[in-house]
Amino acid sequence: MPELPEVEVVRAGLAPAVTGARVAAVEVRDPRALKRHLPLGLDGLPFDDGLGGHSVTLPLEAGLSRSADFERRVTGLRLAEPRRRGKFMWIPVEGPARAEPGSALLAHLGMSGQLLLRSLDAPDDRHVRIRLWIEHPEHGELRLDFADQRLFGSLALDALAEADGGGTIPSQARHIARDPLDPLFDDARFLAALRSRSAGVKKLLLDQGLVSGVGNIYADEALWRARLHPETAGAAVGPRKARELLAALRDVFEKALAEGGTSFDAQYVNVNGQAGYFAHSLNAYGRTGQPCPRCGEPIRRIVIGGRSSHFCSRCQKRGSAPRSRTSV
Repeated sequence: MPELPEVEVVRAGLAPAVTGARVAAVEVRDPRALKRHLPLGLDGLPFDDGLGGHSVTLPLEAGLSRSADFERRVTGLRLAEPRRRGKFMWIPVEGPARAEPGSALLAHLGMSGQLLLRSLDAPDDRHVRIRLWIEHPEHGELRLDFADQRLFGSLALDALAEADGGGTIPSQARHIARDPLDPLFDDARFLAALRSRSAGVKKLLLDQGLVSGVGNIYADEALWRARLHPETAGAAVGPRKARELLAALRDVFEKALAEGGTSFDAQYVNVNGQAGYFAHSLNAYGRTGQPCPRCGEPIRRIVIGGRSSHFCSRCQKRGSAPRSRTSV
């Protein structure tokens, strides 16, 4: 699943082409990509029919309703600069005659979602679910395609709400914490929360209510850099080591951004369809049995909460931690 660096690479790539652009037309090819979009009800307000949500299959009637609503409301919108928190990205919008006030086009890439910028005559990419034709005052006419092979991702027009600490955020992303690259990220609050919990530190890094944007890849890499076993309890991590972990997390994010993110297959690409190459810089993730770059001990893999975790048993000694896991 794309994590913070991959989503930020996409956001930065979109920004020059969409900021200030107008949506000329919209085509929903597969309403399953609108599972998080709420159509307007009779009162003119977004109406939750209870049929959408993560990893659902929309009934035919609900899919058709969402498609018509999305196409109608997005056509004619003016796009602002894309923004991001964690793995969520959104483009604030403004409509003619102040239509859709305080709204944003919210994108979640899920496992395989892609936002691709294409010329009008470019051949179709595979698995295009939604297409926007946009007109930019400098770059002219372009296509913005949302492609998604596995259909865990989505687009939605969502209302903006006040964000904790200032600014606005789509209401559907309001529950997630700020990420470590956010200027308003509260280091002291995060460190205190981490050290107050008995869960393993890997599970805590994946808790989007504690810190957003972290997934399997960068959690494993940050823990390797900080020399922390993934099952070490948060409460067993000392103040200095906790600060080292946060610094390692930021460092690995920055390096991944510089290398365009991590691509293991064609499912993650930037807006031009190009893969990132941070996979060549990984020290732990996906390297089961290979020598640790630091000490030479074979990298081990265990399963924690249904997810693979990779670590060096020599460099990352286990502290006090939960015991339920499967070793591979």
